[in-house]
Amino acid sequence: LSILLSFLVAAHTTRSPDCGGILTPSGLRYLAEVSKPHAESVLRRDLMVSPGSDPSPTSPSSRNKITSVKVDKFSLTLIPDTGMQLSIEVDLGITSAPSTTKEMRLSILAELHVEMNPEGNLELVTSDCKPTLEEVQSTEEMDRSGPHKSSGSDMDKQINIEKICLEVSKLLLFPNERLMSLAAPFPITPSCQVQYLPLAAPMYSEQGIIISLQTTFQVAGAVIPLPVSPVPFSMPEPASSSPSHLILAFSEHFYTSLFSALEESGALNVSLLSSLTTATLAERITQMGSLFQEDLPVVLQAVTRSSPHVVLEEDKAVVQLFLTAQIGAGSSLFQSFLSVNVDVTARLHLSVVDTRMIISVAAIEDIELSLATSDVGPVLAALLEELFLPTIREEVPAQINVVLRQGVFLPHIASFTYTDVNITIHKDYVLIPCNLQLEARAG
Repeated sequence: LSILLSFLVAAHTTRSPDCGGILTPSGLRYLAEVSKPHAESVLRRDLMVSPGSDPSPTSPSSRNKITSVKVDKFSLTLIPDTGMQLSIEVDLGITSAPSTTKEMRLSILAELHVEMNPEGNLELVTSDCKPTLEEVQSTEEMDRSGPHKSSGSDMDKQINIEKICLEVSKLLLFPNERLMSLAAPFPITPSCQVQYLPLAAPMYSEQGIIISLQTTFQVAGAVIPLPVSPVPFSMPEPASSSPSHLILAFSEHFYTSLFSALEESGALNVSLLSSLTTATLAERITQMGSLFQEDLPVVLQAVTRSSPHVVLEEDKAVVQLFLTAQIGAGSSLFQSFLSVNVDVTARLHLSVVDTRMIISVAAIEDIELSLATSDVGPVLAALLEELFLPTIREEVPAQINVVLRQGVFLPHIASFTYTDVNITIHKDYVLIPCNLQLEARAG
């Protein structure tokens, strides 16, 4: 076994989580709450005789018709180390010939857990299900015969409670189609996509259901190699039970990978039009007058020269960008006359809208300019800083924010969005506790 495990570890060294989430017990309660009307609708459709049907006189339904279905109780409970327990109690109104109505109670107790199928998708599985059907006596009958329930075996064939158990997971609002949507690719820019891949089946602790995810980024349809995470990431479990439905966590490596993907797609390359022209520049740098005969706008075309890096500290996130700017003249026919390395350290602001994380460059904290060519003296270097720093300070954040303004989709399942979001930045990771909100259906 140890030899087999060593092979598995070697094969999965590149597969390590960089983000994840904990669905808390209160989140499970919310999912049960919004699933209750859905479950009632499904059971009503499956159990009640449709109008206009003409059952055979020999069939049980000719004697007994289910005329009402009401879900009285619907709960999801966490079972640490195992999974979840689903408990449903359904009141059924039964009309039998000639016009007698009686009430029956359908109880379903099922154990559920989430597995990872061979395709790598998470799948909700029923591991055990116990349905019972009992007749509930009227108050008058209970006075006469005592507080007991009689068996509903006459109805067992008609209701086919075993079939209900086979499809019990469909009574929840997050069936397997929605779980698969967790791993769908989401756009960041027209050429860049993000995808969150589950690494294994979830774990179940007292704090909630813990899912570890690995992020992949695609540029122009191809998965790009990312920097290797120096530290393995594991979901930070809260010390006590959280009132939030869900706690998302993102590692420092996730943000560095995101900016690396944007760099790979060319989205971080910027073109900066300065307020200077070749004529105004010639007033300070005399050599410029002989280079350009006409007055042209001065432009900086900056491209990344190495991968960006994000650093997370307590209550603070910064991105470090490493650019090389060609300073030149002319907008249509660009003529470069100087190459400058620009290292920018910028503060990041994080927020969440619906299911997207909005990342923006809030302020530049530090800029370093260094001449890429060494044959220019220190006086000119200082002059270039004076002339171009204001443009870089203003335009670099503005252009990067245009790229980022659509936001980055968070891991989520279809039809649910996030509310009551509280973002906290810690050393090495970002924690996002939030509540789930079922989206209203159109129409």
